[in-house]
Amino acid sequence: MNDHGTMTTDNHAALWHGRFEEGPDAGAVAFETSIHADERMALDDIFGSKAHARMLGETGIITRTESERIIEGLDSIERDLLSGTLSVDYSAEDIHSFIEATLTDRIGEAGKKVHTGRSRNDQVALDERLYLRRAVPELRKKIINLVKTLADLAEKHTDSLMPGFTHMQHAQPVTLAQHFCAWAWMFTRDCGRLTDALCRLSRSPIGACALAGSSLPLDRKLEAELLGFDEVTQNSLDSVSDRDYCIELASAFALIQTHLSRCCEEIVLWSTSEFSFIDLSERWSTGSSIMPQKKNPDFAELIRGRTGRVYGDLFALLTMMKGLPLAYDRDMQEDKESLFDGFDTVSSCVSVFTQMIATATWNTQRMASACESGFLNATDVADYLVRKGMPFRTAHEVSAKAVRIAIGKNCRLEDLPIADFKSCSELIEDDIYKMLTPSACVASRKTEGGPAPECVQEQIKKLREFVSNGEN
Repeated sequence: MNDHGTMTTDNHAALWHGRFEEGPDAGAVAFETSIHADERMALDDIFGSKAHARMLGETGIITRTESERIIEGLDSIERDLLSGTLSVDYSAEDIHSFIEATLTDRIGEAGKKVHTGRSRNDQVALDERLYLRRAVPELRKKIINLVKTLADLAEKHTDSLMPGFTHMQHAQPVTLAQHFCAWAWMFTRDCGRLTDALCRLSRSPIGACALAGSSLPLDRKLEAELLGFDEVTQNSLDSVSDRDYCIELASAFALIQTHLSRCCEEIVLWSTSEFSFIDLSERWSTGSSIMPQKKNPDFAELIRGRTGRVYGDLFALLTMMKGLPLAYDRDMQEDKESLFDGFDTVSSCVSVFTQMIATATWNTQRMASACESGFLNATDVADYLVRKGMPFRTAHEVSAKAVRIAIGKNCRLEDLPIADFKSCSELIEDDIYKMLTPSACVASRKTEGGPAPECVQEQIKKLREFVSNGEN
């Protein structure tokens, strides 16, 4: 151990050195090492090694005394890493080599028995699963908190009118609450995907060894139980060559980031002078180095921009795996940087987005006034006629004719004289006017999931149930 508490491995050859007469070139070592990427799995590697030592002792492959000494040594390494009295030695080939070498330094020859009945091939597959099983629920908690934040915002804005858009054109009036709920439902699906992925990930690969299992009497099921897995993987070749769990989670990360990016695109639009729907907090905005009046939605833009990075992580994993023969290939070492980068990026973006939205203010008056233009109530004219027995396709044509008249008169539909409406259809009476206000249009849309206040309240109730179930 050096003066800084770092365990040096200068005197510890690579785990595979026995086949070679000379050591690798320094440049080759620097090129192949993965410890900068996999050091975050140190505690998971220790946890896995303790279970492995316990299994080896229980099966008599090593003595119980040796098993206990290994576990005690690993406990001491864990304590020292957590306290900071031990630092990872970046000259080690990987985190597995560092921990095994440190263990051997501390307890002697018994430390060399920790690797009995396993390979780094099944060990790294185990460590990744253990790490993801620990880390992904933390991301899921962040997303659940985001859903809660959106539900809270929706509760405040069930009567806040705003235009809904298709093709970025005014379509029909909705409410800000309906829009918040739309965002929230996207993120509930993201939580479901993370949960599903964790279910498939809960299989222990340890005991598959390099690719063909072991001739030693390993108890894979006991070790899986000690590790808290649901069961063991069923094929040794597949166990060490499978990275579906990495790709599946990277895909889930990409979808989360897609949803964040779409929300941020709307925030960027809504923060423009042309929209002026949202005023972002100064804590989540930046200025210009040359234009003193500017207040830029940089954080929304950065989240939107980092989406490409998360997509790249997914495609890197897919491309890495697409041509690999069974079983393990060293290409697979490259999975960790993409997987961890995708996780880190999404996790930080979810946190920033949640705070940015929670601290924003909403120009509900501006939103409501935007509902007065663009003929958002044209469909309601057609629905009015349908309720009077007219076929919808005919009613659609009648409503379109009324819109053309209003365009010609440069007025809103609700400002057309009744004579103009009757020139389109004799079925139209004075009662149509009370149905053409934005609030009336919204209130009439009571189908499940619609924007009517009572429907949105039901959505909010279900979102809160989702949050409550997810937190428990």
